[in-house]
Amino acid sequence: MRIKELAEATGVDVDTIRYYEKQGLLPEPARQDNGYRDYASTHLERLAFIRHCRALEMPLADIRRLLGALDAPGEPHPDVDRLVQEQIDKVRARLKSMRALEKQLLLLKASCGRCDDEGTDCGILKELVAAAHGEACACHAHLAH
Repeated sequence: MRIKELAEATGVDVDTIRYYEKQGLLPEPARQDNGYRDYASTHLERLAFIRHCRALEMPLADIRRLLGALDAPGEPHPDVDRLVQEQIDKVRARLKSMRALEKQLLLLKASCGRCDDEGTDCGILKELVAAAHGEACACHAHLAH
């Protein structure tokens, strides 16, 4: 199959496929007489594997290690479990950060009720301006403790 067909089959952009080839994640395909790349089912499977790993937000360096393990069946691969655990740890750290961000936004949202009757004295905008001036704001007040 040609690169466009591979892209359509996997949902991976043509430029990304070329990038993965340059990075050595995908083996270079055979060439047809006219010079076009000729991808095989092994390219499709490998690209689907890479795409799945990317959907799990794994960095290319880790995917390269996983592909190395995949390419060496029968050998021990102690770092595969470690790579996945490190990804789990990163996700947990991001979740913790996102929960903190949610709390900050909820505190900011709670200042909305402090508007005047015309809506010209918006509590949210006041808090954001205060923070921009380096003053304490509702959304960061809990961080000072």
